[in-house]
Amino acid sequence: MKRVRPSNYDIMRDRMELEFVKYDQMEMIRKFSLRYDKDFLYLRFVGRDYRISRTCGRTEWYSDAEKNFIHAGYNESMTIFDVLAWSKPGCRLTGRFVPAGDLPGTTKSASAPGNLFSRQSGFFAGRCESLLKACKKLGGIPGTVGDVSSILPVFDFLPVMLQFWDADEEFDAVLKFMWDYNTMDFMHFETIAFATMHLIERLKETVEEFE
Repeated sequence: MKRVRPSNYDIMRDRMELEFVKYDQMEMIRKFSLRYDKDFLYLRFVGRDYRISRTCGRTEWYSDAEKNFIHAGYNESMTIFDVLAWSKPGCRLTGRFVPAGDLPGTTKSASAPGNLFSRQSGFFAGRCESLLKACKKLGGIPGTVGDVSSILPVFDFLPVMLQFWDADEEFDAVLKFMWDYNTMDFMHFETIAFATMHLIERLKETVEEFE
């Protein structure tokens, strides 16, 4: 059997796993009230339970369908590592949600994460009921703005607000993500894109479960 060559993303993920274990894990445990034992750190990320090896950094989630642990992908791992290892001391939420491009220290750009994923809106057009159910399954709390609105736990300690307006005769569907004003105390600006990409994929998967 021909051996599958790892992608550049897998190579970068594997390197970051080794870097992750160099950081103070007890500080992470205290900061985010993580569950842990001698082998793993445990946390919940976008509706799934993950474990991180304390010796090699390998990050996995359990698949009920496959009855096995699955090696987390690049976007998942990079988001988890960034938040746990590089978040600022004493990071706190404000409860105020803003577009990613309006977070402190950022500059207005057409490539801000909120705009990068606007083309994903079409997938959810005509699927408001399934999207609402998907948000609920991922732990979301209903909001009030848009045809579908939900405050979703990216992590138990870090939410994002989803706002969706369905397409009609005049306008295309619109999908927005709003982040807590202090999100960049938890992760780098670039990591917001990784988290958003993974969140959209999880929403797509979950929407399809209801159809």
